[in-house]
Amino acid sequence: LLALGLLAACAPSEPAFKSTDITGADYGKNFALTDHHGQPRTLADFKGKVVVQTDWPAALETVSDQVAAAGRKLATALARLAPADFRFTQVRLDDLPLYNQDDDGQQAASVLRLKGEIKAAQGLLFVTPEYNRSIPGVLKNAIDHASRPYGQSAWAGKPAGVIGASVGAIGTAMAQQHLRNVLAYLDVPTLGQPEGFIHAKEGLFDADGGIGEASREFLQGWVNQYV
Repeated sequence: LLALGLLAACAPSEPAFKSTDITGADYGKNFALTDHHGQPRTLADFKGKVVVQTDWPAALETVSDQVAAAGRKLATALARLAPADFRFTQVRLDDLPLYNQDDDGQQAASVLRLKGEIKAAQGLLFVTPEYNRSIPGVLKNAIDHASRPYGQSAWAGKPAGVIGASVGAIGTAMAQQHLRNVLAYLDVPTLGQPEGFIHAKEGLFDADGGIGEASREFLQGWVNQYV
């Protein structure tokens, strides 16, 4: 199965993989967050606007990056709840050029790679954040690329699950509805129930990167319906 938007593809085969992603919660525990005066701050102080300086090699991370990391961790944790004969592959989207219809006749290598990964998958798992009450531009760009040229869409007929995590209480509900509208046009049947609007807060993940106890029963049920 492919995990998108993370875009992830899944097919029965090998056990799910492990992840070493760092989440927003990890930053608060393991790194010193400071403002430009060097004063200690929490993630809430930055409100998604300011960069966070750490002693981690990446040097600068935005709060948006940390939300994306939570999404990657959710995708990985969901894969661990699937049967052992399912294999999930997280698909890269950030190397795709901006979609331009003029390029349909000669698609970039990264676009052809993406389309090949989608076609090879037996199913799709979209794990999306929410930006301004919709899906990220990077995800929409990938969807557009893989649907073109007209009549050569890689999406048609691929069953999909749609889920997402957000630090906001509505848990990507609007983004998921927008995504479902797009997927319906592309002939991608999606799991309707249960819906998974996940609030990314402390306790969502356990110390091993799996789903925490409070959310495990619900998300195990979601995965059971998905597979």
